[in-house]
Parts: sequence; structure tokens; C-alpha cells
Amino acid sequence: MRFLPADATQDAALLIAARGVRAFGDGFVSVLLPLYLGELGFSAVRIGALTTATLVGSAISTLLVGLVSYRLRRRPLLMAGTLVMAATGVAFVFVHDFWPLLLIAFVGTLNPSAGDVSVFLPLEQSLLPQTVSNRQRTALFARYSLVASLVGAVGALAAGLPGVVSDQTGLGFLHALEGMFLLYALLALVALMLYRRLSPGVEAPPGVTHSPLRESRKTVLRLAALFSLDSFGGGFVVQSLLALWLFERFGLSAATAGAIFFWTGVLASLSYLVSAWLAERIGLVKTMVFTHLPANVFLALVPFMPNLPLAVLFLLLRSLLSHMDVPARNSYVMAVVTPAERPAAASVTSVPRSLASAGSPFLAGYLLSLSTFGWPLLIAGVLKGVYDLLLLAMFSRVKPPEEVAKEGEPR
Repeated sequence: MRFLPADATQDAALLIAARGVRAFGDGFVSVLLPLYLGELGFSAVRIGALTTATLVGSAISTLLVGLVSYRLRRRPLLMAGTLVMAATGVAFVFVHDFWPLLLIAFVGTLNPSAGDVSVFLPLEQSLLPQTVSNRQRTALFARYSLVASLVGAVGALAAGLPGVVSDQTGLGFLHALEGMFLLYALLALVALMLYRRLSPGVEAPPGVTHSPLRESRKTVLRLAALFSLDSFGGGFVVQSLLALWLFERFGLSAATAGAIFFWTGVLASLSYLVSAWLAERIGLVKTMVFTHLPANVFLALVPFMPNLPLAVLFLLLRSLLSHMDVPARNSYVMAVVTPAERPAAASVTSVPRSLASAGSPFLAGYLLSLSTFGWPLLIAGVLKGVYDLLLLAMFSRVKPPEEVAKEGEPR
């Protein structure tokens, strides 16, 4: 508990632990998914289509949960999600045909991204503010993101395990890959045990009844539109497709790609705690923009790098800054809406992001089938940079409660 803010409850620790468990699975799946699908004989276009299906399915399931979550308890919803996660991992082991896999990708929980795009995210986001004070909310979100990034980085590093197992035991590489999807299913059951331990206090605070969006509707819809632009750009560089570009451009192995994503994840995680410190001094919106914009410049320059070391250097530079906006963004959304609207706001801002990011992987797969230049990375950097500028223009004057209170304090 010392890792958490002083006033955080045990429920905060359980939610962060569950996020870490899921992040480990997401870490190796995002690297191994394109490799596994390639072993099954799928083209880059079909890999992009399957990646798109995972994102579209996540968006629709998040939307459905958002429509009813204010009427239901969120702990059972989280537990149900882990059962779907376990079933997804098992199904990918036993189903190898494209169309059935497309359906499984659509209804399942596989995450091709380094971040979380699943139905779990808005549910956990709406619960976390109820486990800590307003002043410590951003610090808690920073630790939530820190654990996800660090453990996800270790998961990416674990993507090298199938090669090691295959070399040391003589087991076929395809079967070794299938073992990782079984591990993914096992991790879902571990997350289930953690969610079961959440207390009744993690639900609505006394006297607060969850409701659909009302007084915060305009603010949330504007944020959702901006986040959609950012996610559409991000969909061009989800980790699975970034790994595919590295495989095709530089001929990397899964172990080498996993090592690269391990270090990008480690560097990203170091920025999360800086995010909370920076937000305390310059505000949440400026923290989001002033760190995210230079990261997107680095991303847009990666395709122009003539060799692997320079390409990796710019990816690492991007990682130092690109995720610093995540805890600030999550904290900001929860701060500018009423407590009763938090579940709805979390879903409404997550669904358009998932839908927007769902179309771009297919386009990225198509572009990668035409050229190894890295057009998806360039397009992503430009689109995400435009988002940063629009966010600053539209929301620099919309302050969360703790910033308003701080401005009113005597100097």
C-alpha cells in the first residue's frame, strides 16, 4: 500500500493488481498476434482485418456496458469480462480458420495495442476515483498506468518465450505460440480472483445514484470527438502492426521485437509518475499537450530512419513522452463530470476511441502490404499532433476542481 497515495483504499490496490495481470497478457499477445497469424498463413491485409475486428468488438462491448452500467454493479461486470477473456485465449488455440477467428476476435478481448482498449478500462476508470481523494486522483491514475506499462513491458519481453521453448524442447513453434494463448486464458482467471475481492464500497458512494450523461453531456461529447481523432491516428501504430512493420522492414525475430517493446514500455512507465508531478504544476490539459506533441513528432520521423538503430532510438524517444498524457487524460475526464455520471462518461469517451482506432489497422495493414516505408507511422504522427493542438485550443480553460481550488488559494 506504500506504493499508493496515502488515502487510497485496498480496493485501489486490487484494481491496479488486476490491471497488471491483464497488462502482462496484453504485452505478449500484442507482439505475438501478427506472428501467430502469419504462421497460420494469413496475409498482412487479413492480419489488419483481424486486428480491426478486435478493436470494433471492444468498442461495441464497451458501448453496451456503458448503456447499462449505471443500472448495474460494476464488480460483476468485471468478473464477466474475465470469463470472456479466458474463452478468447482458449478459442485462439483451437480455431485456425480466418472467418471463425474473425468472429472470435470481434466478440473476444484480445488487445493488439500497447494500451488498454478493452471493456475493462472504462469500468476500472470509473471505480478508481472512489478509492482516493480528489487531490490524489491523478497520482493514483499515474500508478495505475505505471503498473500497466511496466508489467506490459515484461509481457512484451515474454514474447520471446515460444522461440526459447521451441529451441530447447523440440516443440513446434506454432504449438509454442498456442501455449502463450493458453497462458493468456490462465491470466484471466487470476484477474477474476482479484475482482472477486473488491469490497461493496467500490460501487457508488453513499447518496450517489449513477445516471446517464446529463449536465456534463456537452463536455464529454467534445472530449470523445477529440479522443477519437487521437485514437484513429493511434490505430495505425497499434503494437501488433508496429511489430509487423519491424518484422518486414528489418527482418526482426519475435524475441528482438519483444525486447524493443520491453524497453519502450519501461521508458513509458517512467513518465507516468512525472505526469502526476507535472500536472500538479502546470495543469492536466497542458500536461497532456506539451508531452504528447513532441512524442508525435518523433513518431512521424521514424519511417525516415535509414537503419534499425536510428528507428529504435526514435521509438524510444517517443516512448519517453507519448504516454505521459494517459493518467492526466483519465483523471481529467473523471474530474470534469459529476460523480453520478462517471461510469457513463468513461464509456462514452472510450467507445468512440475504440471505434475510431478500429478502422485504421486495416488501412495500415494494406499500406504495409504495398510498401515497407512506414506510411502508417507518419500518418499516425500527423493526426495525433493535430489532436494535441485542438485539445489545447478547446479545453485549456476548463479546469478540474483541484486546479480551481488551487487558483483560489492565497499566494
